[in-house]
Amino acid sequence: MLLLPGTELSVIAVFWLLLDVAFLVSLFLHVLGECGRRGSTLCAIFQDLIRYGKTKIGQGRPAWLHCFDLPKRWFSHFYYLSVFWNGTLLWLVIQSQMFGIEIPQWLQSLINFFNREPLQKVSGGEVSTLLALSLIWLHSLRRLAECLYVSIYSNGVIHVAQYCLGIGYYFLIGITLLDHAKLEPKKVTVTDLALQIHWYHIIGTVLYIWASIHQHRCHVILASLRKNTSGKVVTMNHIVPSGDWFERVSCPHYFAELLIYISISVLFGLGHTTWWLVVMFVLFNQSLAAILCHEFYHEKFDNYPAHRTAFIPYVF
Repeated sequence: MLLLPGTELSVIAVFWLLLDVAFLVSLFLHVLGECGRRGSTLCAIFQDLIRYGKTKIGQGRPAWLHCFDLPKRWFSHFYYLSVFWNGTLLWLVIQSQMFGIEIPQWLQSLINFFNREPLQKVSGGEVSTLLALSLIWLHSLRRLAECLYVSIYSNGVIHVAQYCLGIGYYFLIGITLLDHAKLEPKKVTVTDLALQIHWYHIIGTVLYIWASIHQHRCHVILASLRKNTSGKVVTMNHIVPSGDWFERVSCPHYFAELLIYISISVLFGLGHTTWWLVVMFVLFNQSLAAILCHEFYHEKFDNYPAHRTAFIPYVF
């Protein structure tokens, strides 16, 4: 176990807290216009770091910044990593909690480094941890399938720093779910797990399924904008999306992402404090991305629906 000196915060909690602050500050800097498109070199770097894909279009970026570009289609790497890594964590936790097999020493050392001593369990017992890891793994598997078989990527780019952040993010979310978890070997039966189920497990799972369905629909809608009726890709131009949650917000797939992470918090009876730091990161990160997309749509399309908000319906 490694704690920040003089506090009870674990390394993983400090990591998420710093990311939360960084993205909240970035969000305010952009919204307040403190670092506009055409300004100092520092502002150009800032804009390049917060934008990706279509929101980099028309920025008049200095040529040297293009050296840091990576293809946006490399988003699939995040999900390859998550399916393998978080799937491995899930399998090892299942073996530990249901078959009494010791967690490998390398993983125990990793968990002890990042997480705090589990003096108190989070709500829901073993079923909360197993269910949360399972849903994160399923989410990553679906997103990987969408990247490979649904989404149609143009020549959009992401910054190498964004790529590294994405890799680190999907490596650490599984470790974060294990914060506070007691992973000593047990032989918990399916019946034992069933008896641990509470109302918040049901609500969290229903919210997860509902948000996942709508997120998938939104990704299908975005892909369909580049296809003809026979399913052949005919354009890489950006077109105003419509249908499903697009009728209310510009980026409903980002809003659905937030709901998915909130649903994981519900699985722990809202008591997993470290995971809430992850939820805050998703909120600030996706808010910034949604606002940038919203601005892009308004600048590109004169008749863009005025009633649509950027991220959260009826809010902003």
